[in-house]
Amino acid sequence: MTARVSALLMFLAWTLVTEAQHQAGYCAFYDECGVNPLIEKPLITPKVPCRNFSPARAIKGRHYSRLKAVCPMLDHGETNTFACCSIKQLNSMEFSFSLSKAVLNRCPSCAENFVHLHCITTCSPNQSQTVNVTMTMNVTHQGKEKDVVVAYQAYLSSTFAEGAFQSCENVRIPSTGGFAIATMCGRYGAKLCTAQRWYDFQGDSSNGLAPLDIDFYLIPQGDTEGLPAGLIPFNGRALMCNETTLTGGQECSCQDCKESCPAVLPPPVLPGPFRLMGTDGFLVISIILLCLLIFAFVFYLSVICLVKAWNRKDEELGKSRANGKDQNSNDVSQPDLHPSDVTFADRNSLAAHEFLSSQFQWWGTLMASYPLTVLLVTAIVVAGFASGLRFIELTTDPVDLWSAPNSRARQEKDFHDTYFDPFFRTNQLILTAPGRKGHIYDSLLFGKQNFSGLISKDLVIELLELQERIRDIEFWSEDLNRTANLKDICFAPLNPSNTSLTDCAVNSLPQYFQNNLVSINAKVNMTELGETKEVDWRDHLIYCLNSPLSFKDITDLGLSCMADYGAPVFSFLAVGGYENDDYTNAKAFILTFSLNNYARTNPKFKVALQWETEFLKIVQEYQSNPNTNFTFAYMAERSLEDEINRTTAEDIPIFMISYAVIFVYISVALGEYSSLKRILVDSKFLVGLGGILVVGCSVLASMGFYSLIGIPSSLVILQVVPFLVLAVGADNIFIFVLEYQRDVRRHREKREEQIGRVLGNVAPSMLLCSLSESVCFFLGALSTMPAVKSFALYAALAVLVDFVLQMTAFVALLSLDTRRQDSNRCELLCCVSVSTKRPKKPNEGFLLPFMRKYYAPFLMHNVTRVIVMLVFSIMLCGSIFLMFNVTVGLDQELAMPQGSYMLDYFKYLYKYFEVGVPVYFVTKKGFNFQTVEGMNATCSSAGCDQFSLTQKIQFATNYPERSYLAIPANSWVDDFIDWLNPGSRCCRLYTSGPNVGKFCPASEPRSKCERCMDIPPDGVLRPNLTQFNRFLPDFLGNRPDLQCPKGGLGAYDKAVVMDDKGEIIASRFMAYHTPLTNSQEFTAALLKARELAENITKGMREIPGTSPDFEVFPYTVTNVFYEQYLTIVPEGLFNISLCLLPTFVVCCLLLGLDLISGLINLITIIMIIVDTVGVMTLWDIDYNAVALINLVTAVGISVEFVSHMTRSFAISIKPTRVERAKEATATMGSAVIAGVAMTNLPGILVLAFAKAQLIQIFFFRLNLVITLLGIVHGLVFLPVVLSYFGPGVNKAVLLKLQQAKAEASRSLELSNYAKQVYDNVGYEDDKMTHNPDSNTDTRRPSEVTGKEPVEKEERIDRF
Repeated sequence: MTARVSALLMFLAWTLVTEAQHQAGYCAFYDECGVNPLIEKPLITPKVPCRNFSPARAIKGRHYSRLKAVCPMLDHGETNTFACCSIKQLNSMEFSFSLSKAVLNRCPSCAENFVHLHCITTCSPNQSQTVNVTMTMNVTHQGKEKDVVVAYQAYLSSTFAEGAFQSCENVRIPSTGGFAIATMCGRYGAKLCTAQRWYDFQGDSSNGLAPLDIDFYLIPQGDTEGLPAGLIPFNGRALMCNETTLTGGQECSCQDCKESCPAVLPPPVLPGPFRLMGTDGFLVISIILLCLLIFAFVFYLSVICLVKAWNRKDEELGKSRANGKDQNSNDVSQPDLHPSDVTFADRNSLAAHEFLSSQFQWWGTLMASYPLTVLLVTAIVVAGFASGLRFIELTTDPVDLWSAPNSRARQEKDFHDTYFDPFFRTNQLILTAPGRKGHIYDSLLFGKQNFSGLISKDLVIELLELQERIRDIEFWSEDLNRTANLKDICFAPLNPSNTSLTDCAVNSLPQYFQNNLVSINAKVNMTELGETKEVDWRDHLIYCLNSPLSFKDITDLGLSCMADYGAPVFSFLAVGGYENDDYTNAKAFILTFSLNNYARTNPKFKVALQWETEFLKIVQEYQSNPNTNFTFAYMAERSLEDEINRTTAEDIPIFMISYAVIFVYISVALGEYSSLKRILVDSKFLVGLGGILVVGCSVLASMGFYSLIGIPSSLVILQVVPFLVLAVGADNIFIFVLEYQRDVRRHREKREEQIGRVLGNVAPSMLLCSLSESVCFFLGALSTMPAVKSFALYAALAVLVDFVLQMTAFVALLSLDTRRQDSNRCELLCCVSVSTKRPKKPNEGFLLPFMRKYYAPFLMHNVTRVIVMLVFSIMLCGSIFLMFNVTVGLDQELAMPQGSYMLDYFKYLYKYFEVGVPVYFVTKKGFNFQTVEGMNATCSSAGCDQFSLTQKIQFATNYPERSYLAIPANSWVDDFIDWLNPGSRCCRLYTSGPNVGKFCPASEPRSKCERCMDIPPDGVLRPNLTQFNRFLPDFLGNRPDLQCPKGGLGAYDKAVVMDDKGEIIASRFMAYHTPLTNSQEFTAALLKARELAENITKGMREIPGTSPDFEVFPYTVTNVFYEQYLTIVPEGLFNISLCLLPTFVVCCLLLGLDLISGLINLITIIMIIVDTVGVMTLWDIDYNAVALINLVTAVGISVEFVSHMTRSFAISIKPTRVERAKEATATMGSAVIAGVAMTNLPGILVLAFAKAQLIQIFFFRLNLVITLLGIVHGLVFLPVVLSYFGPGVNKAVLLKLQQAKAEASRSLELSNYAKQVYDNVGYEDDKMTHNPDSNTDTRRPSEVTGKEPVEKEERIDRF
């Protein structure tokens, strides 16, 4: 009976206790009773509460103060506040909260909601109604056995849980630009995080932060099904992120809270392509222009036909004159002129021609008379200029080559590199393993996960071995005079002063295991939800890829995700080629070694180059190993410059072969070859060689002069200028030599006089072209691009010197060669002579007769001329349309030779990288960050301006496809404010000891330190001027850790620059671009970043105290290369226009103010340039600085094709335009083909075999296009245009010819009279009669006297 009563009483007691487990006013546990024995490798001490079902305690005094400070939402007044937590628990909670508040405090409502939850589960007086203890253990605490709680369930209403989660899901971490929730949601990261997953992570003791396991149940409001009896889900009100807190905290900023964002209009819709009538607008305009041109031409022909019809009767009467005979069948070419018929312009033209001809004739005779002296003097002068080559500076740095020192991007780079370290040197591998099969891993914690064939243990270990082999590189450094290794030059953000190898920033996947093979091989059995499974490296990797900021994973492996150098390795820096954050399905590993970017004058710069050389050796050796399991691409910082220099050196033989081909052609083509026996006499090998030497000397003189005055050269100059000068010089040589070969030495005329006379005939045309080109290039030197400017200067002087040498040294050389040829001596064997005499008939060669007999008549046929005009009109309008569609830019892979390892690297980079280059928004001096207004205009946390610097960047990242910004900027101002916040453990001061009053790191115990600042009444903490200047250096030098993740060392220590007075004179805020894959995207990103920076600058200048010249600018390492494309179109138009101007002016002046010839000359050259750009579009040749250099060159070469022909037409005295066009085409066209076209084409075709893509595209393709278009325009279009619209015959020349004929006629009459007297005396045979046209060789004075005027007439008619 007693036993039954006892059992009954025990049952009733158990029933009463059980019923009392969930009761209002009761606690489920209270106070701390030791450490959780189930947690291994905790990050903080896991103190657990005592199991204690008891009424809530009334708290007063210090206990109440602590509760009010830690859990203010539970405060109901000192006399009416009850709680279920002790002071010890409040202190532990405060420490735990400080870790979370370090990242959440920037949004006060989020931080308060977070605290609210844990205050309810730990301190609420109704704690037993919210939590359900599920597991207790006996532990020994202070020598006593205690029943401690190690797991419980917490019941929350889903309304509160979702509200609290929503208030925190957009809170940012300024130092990374990522979301704080990503660090608090475990494997799910920010994208997949939900309220349930967020709370699950907080209650998971395996994360190293939670002291015990908490299972959170989110119960929909009103749903009580399945709830244990007496449990009431906590249904408090969660603050929205745009609400103020109970303690006065302001609403969260827009960056952390979408609800706080002002109404911002989306960016305007990008303008679409230019359209007219529903189609491409440029196509419509081109078609309209074509129709107008055709209509104007047809109208012109109609008018001509009508005029001819009206004058048909007069033409029939003058038919005999049109046939060139008068009624007496005497030769006439023009009707008789009176001096009053000659216009002022004709007189000027004749005067200019006669003046130039006479001067050059005198000069040529002088040079030919003293050839050896001339050659000696010119050699001395050239040697004097060329001596400056010992001072030559060859620019190879791409920055110096393509970015002007005074350009905006260059000045911004110089500012950035002066105040901040240059962007570190990148040495990188991108490794893949194609063909390997993936697998599905069924993880205990993460479920089934896809693993690509790349993400396998053996490849991770192989990657680690390669990484360690590279990291252990050692070599002897002459600059350091000792053995050097990676730690001497590596970028070590967290320990820059005393660097070890493990401090070097190496980013890779093995860093998730701290490069520890033991950690990769680690395995452990783990139980989760009653299921026990083995977890290994894959579970740790999954967790770290999704939560790289974690100091401990949630597996029983207990490994950290942080790299061995102390910083996180973000997923996009470790793997690539994944989709939708499916990291384990990545297709590529990324291994990056970062080195400090020293100035070129720093000895360590050479050490870095040496290390990179060793790096490349190891990587290339590894790649050639047949046992390598990776297919990969790689690069070193030096690779770009190395490959450019390498390909230049390798392609030098190609250029040499090109020049050799041109030399052989010139040597062969200049010969006369009248017979096989005289082939060695009539060849012009030495003349051709002399012409080449003249070109070479002009280039050497130009380079020597500019080297002497300190203007650097470049590889572009070495490749292009000789080619250009050779094209110009060869043309002049051919014109001069061919004209001499076609000429007949006059009676009693000396060799030197003949050379002078021939030079007088052709030198004005040579001067016209050379002067036009030289002035063109000198004006082109006004370009702001260093490469274009230096090229223009070198080319201008080289062309000018080349002309001078042709007028001196080459004339002398030709004089010597003519002397040898007249003596019938062989060219290479001067002592050997041949008996076969030189024919007296002028040598016209092959081209001249062909063009005179076949080509010119065919071209001048009426039908052909009309077809030519129509075809070239279509070409022009089509090219105008194509010109508006040319691609602007130069992708960096084009600078690499075919087969270069850098081409593979660029391919891998664009394919596998998931983020673009960093972009810094840099502030200059003139803004006061120390004021509250200054901080608010910069930061993005609570209390900051809605349109602050960082907030505007955040707005831009909302539209990445428009702004090209992917990740918002980090902000040292925000993190400095958070670091100061007393809610974190970051900013504290020693209260005792030798360091009293100095900065106390978070690792020191709370008893030694006190907070730097108190919480202000409004909850918005801002330091005053004294506090700002005092604590900022401590912040910048504080190494971040678990207790204080807001430390600025590594992230910001080099982002803020102060002068001696403490004023911030420079700072920067780093964001990230979206992946940029071509020059168009890089250029657009630069433009958008500048627009954003300009908008930021405008807003910050409105802050009181800001200097009016204060500026914010964006800086990216690529800006200096791509800035040119923002202005290259107008700059190109300006440069080409400057080049075209002298061609018009010089042509007009040297032709005696002949505006029509100058205008036709100009229009033809413009058409060549326009058509060239059009063909560039068709042949995938981008428009850039290299293309611009070639287009400027095209103007010079076009002058050669056009100006000679124009001048030949202008000085012709044939009666009609068609006949003058025929003559110009035959005589000068043949010389142009031989001198320009056939000189250029063989050399250009050889360049097709060059390895460098730049040479293939911009020197072979583009120069081939320029030459071919120059040929067809100069020899097809121009003669036809001249036949229609060319200037009339120069009446001053006709008048002079008429007067010369009259004088010749009088002389002939006198000679006939003298002959009759002579015959009557009986000195001659009566059967002999005078025949002035006879070819009989006679020495009679009458024939000599009568022949001179006739020959003079023929020469005037010809020229």
